[in-house]
Amino acid sequence: MKKSFYHYMMKYRASYEKTHMSQLAVSMYEDHSFPKQSSDYHEVSSYLELNGILDNMSVFDEAWERFEEEV
Repeated sequence: MKKSFYHYMMKYRASYEKTHMSQLAVSMYEDHSFPKQSSDYHEVSSYLELNGILDNMSVFDEAWERFEEEV
């Protein structure tokens, strides 16, 4: 079974270096309604856009690209 995007991003949450990726991971962690089991680009992207979690969706696009390469 493919790892969910949420699960993949949690490795960035504890980063000592504060980056856009780590900030996204923390925001996802703190949002109890985030679709944690999803590995569907459109579902996660729509959720982030509709809930205003990100100011710049390019951070998500970069994160998703890494997710696709590594998982």
